[in-house]
Amino acid sequence: MAGALQYLESQRNERPELADWYNALADLYQRKLWHQLTLKLEQFVALAVVQAGDALIQLYHNFITDFETKINLLKLAHFSVVVSRQYAEKEAAIIYLEGVIEKLRATREMRIDEPVLYVKMQIAAFKLEMGNQKECKKLLEEGKTTLDSMTDIDPSVHASFYWISSQYHKCCQEFAEFYKSALLYLAYTEVDSLSDTFKLDLAFDLSLSALLGDNIYNFGELLAHPIIKSLIGTKAEWMYHILQAFNTGNLARYQGLCSVHNTALNAQPALVANEKKLLEKINILCLMEIIFSRPSEDRTIPLGVIAERTKLSIEDVEYLLMKSLSVHLIEGIIDQVEGKVHVSWVQPRVLGIPQIKSLRDRLDGWLGKVRTALLSVEAETPDLIAS
Repeated sequence: MAGALQYLESQRNERPELADWYNALADLYQRKLWHQLTLKLEQFVALAVVQAGDALIQLYHNFITDFETKINLLKLAHFSVVVSRQYAEKEAAIIYLEGVIEKLRATREMRIDEPVLYVKMQIAAFKLEMGNQKECKKLLEEGKTTLDSMTDIDPSVHASFYWISSQYHKCCQEFAEFYKSALLYLAYTEVDSLSDTFKLDLAFDLSLSALLGDNIYNFGELLAHPIIKSLIGTKAEWMYHILQAFNTGNLARYQGLCSVHNTALNAQPALVANEKKLLEKINILCLMEIIFSRPSEDRTIPLGVIAERTKLSIEDVEYLLMKSLSVHLIEGIIDQVEGKVHVSWVQPRVLGIPQIKSLRDRLDGWLGKVRTALLSVEAETPDLIAS
């Protein structure tokens, strides 16, 4: 106990600008108010001035270790992860975190899986940064098994798992998997708590993965997410407009944006390498928009109509339809003799405001038809209605 207080006293003398903080920590520590001390420590370690050099490493080893298992163990895991990022060598950071896991397990507390998993995910992150993808993947697989076996999990644990998972998939250039993991990370994270730089980078990566990910044909969910607004007003705003063009299947708009933002697009190797794939995807989305914009009773579409909108040959339109059928975006029959496609079903989508307005107009039209039919029935069967 004396050692912990002596450390706080020495720090107060060394850093008089933080004297009030050290006094508060000493007071709560002496009064054994562990919950209040935890909250105070949370605020303290978040200060930028404290995160310089090895200040947090010293704080942990000279102060927090004295009472670490008396505080909320998940909070201890949070502190440990912040401290680990101050180590100059990642190997040293991993050794430190492994030591924390041993201490957590030694407490024999009931809900130990949560803090242990949170710490393990930071080890996985360090392994990935060191280029050890295999070890990172192993820790993620173990983490998923642990997550699936738990209930009532703290959002920070979920967020940690999905963030490291997204970074692993990003490293492997697995676009669709990155997209899913990053959106799940955001589901467990307060977007407002993230820095503007972080939000912009994540919004751009999400957009890129949505465009390039296999079987991602629904952009409405992403466009509706607050994170995407981070692109507006920046040099990357072109990406936001491209997403909108894809969402509405607007081929002409996409080609116009490609021409205007040619330099920015060419600076993204993944977009350049997948130019054909992107064209195929926007053509499929154009097809879905053609289908969606027609009333359900008018879903027999001449191939020539699709060819005109997509600027494709009839043969390429047939390929496009077969591709859409194979990935279950639509259901129907291609009639090559008649040169038409009969669409019986189109995959539901997250709609934007213009699409919702279009749907409302069609519902109004349908209600009008129902009303007309009702009046017709009433006019033809007055006796039946009267009785």
